[in-house]
Amino acid sequence: MNPVYLDYNATTPIDPVVSEAMLPFITQHFGNPSSGHTYGVTTNLAVENARSQVADLIGCNSSEIVFTSGGTEANNYAIKGITGAYKSKGSHIITSGIEHPAITEVCKYMQTKGCTTTYVPVDQYGRVDPNKVEEAITDDTVLITIMHANNEVGTIQPIQEISKISRRHGIFLHSDCAQSIGKIPVEVDELGVDLLSIAGHKLYAPKGVGALYVRSGVQLEKIMHGANHESGLRAGTENVILIVGLGEACRLIRDHLSEYIDNMQTMRDLLEVGLTGDNIDSRINGHPILRLPNTLSIGFKGVAADQLLLDLDSVASSAGAACHTDNVEISQVLEAMKVPLEYAAGTIRLSVGRYTTQQEVSHAVKEITDWVLNKQSMQIEGAY
Repeated sequence: MNPVYLDYNATTPIDPVVSEAMLPFITQHFGNPSSGHTYGVTTNLAVENARSQVADLIGCNSSEIVFTSGGTEANNYAIKGITGAYKSKGSHIITSGIEHPAITEVCKYMQTKGCTTTYVPVDQYGRVDPNKVEEAITDDTVLITIMHANNEVGTIQPIQEISKISRRHGIFLHSDCAQSIGKIPVEVDELGVDLLSIAGHKLYAPKGVGALYVRSGVQLEKIMHGANHESGLRAGTENVILIVGLGEACRLIRDHLSEYIDNMQTMRDLLEVGLTGDNIDSRINGHPILRLPNTLSIGFKGVAADQLLLDLDSVASSAGAACHTDNVEISQVLEAMKVPLEYAAGTIRLSVGRYTTQQEVSHAVKEITDWVLNKQSMQIEGAY
């Protein structure tokens, strides 16, 4: 039996329907979408169809979608593009203390270019307080960038409330939605964002493709220069194969999101019940209600998460900490949430997918609980 895969927040497999949609553009339709002949027209139509599929999913116009190489490039373009295009407006960025490196590293880079960054703290559940965001605003603030849902603990951020603040102050709002799309409804007007990032490999499309939503009227300074592709917003011949895959993946979500959510939440809840039994000393990280339906971050007291995952090769998941001889490296997210060290060191992230089965969950629960109970019982015996 292959290891039970419970790391869907890290990456997803390509959905078979998506693979089938991509195949003709691997084997047959190879034309450059910028070419005016039949070969180019065929691939251009495929790219524009995919653009419409992405736009339909998040409720925007297809002209507001720019294809990128993934979520990281989309985040880079949003931050660098806004701060470059609106230098006269300001150079201050507001973000949170639990963002993905695809945000924090860009902010650090922009500080070398004269920008300043404020990192708003989160509460014990990993949630940003909109009031703290407003308090961080200065006359120099040009951009607020807050992720929609956290990749480690699944907590969903109050983007709608933050958008009201950003609009009131005339500040652009960007949200990294790599983790939320495909797991909860995401619509740009409901969120009130000006820019939104999408990562294909988080939603059963291939790796190496993503998109950036740019609200009509918002200007961006280019970060890639060359020919006039993507309406002049991103140079480079479009990767038709991957773009078709992203479009089809978005169509599947639009048509089947409710059933995906139902299965993910059922499987996640089964995991949670199984791993929080009376005999297990554990702690759930993240908001108890306002979190992704597929994500379970759980800390087991007194154990080493990386050792747990190393020993259990029958379960594939992620650790929230790495334990070394002389220290424990806790993830930035768990630190920001002030998770007690004895639980943070033993935190693992289990993230289910749209096709995760009850049999897989039962197997994972047994493997993990047996290992944890053995370790915790040894600690109790050692205490006496």
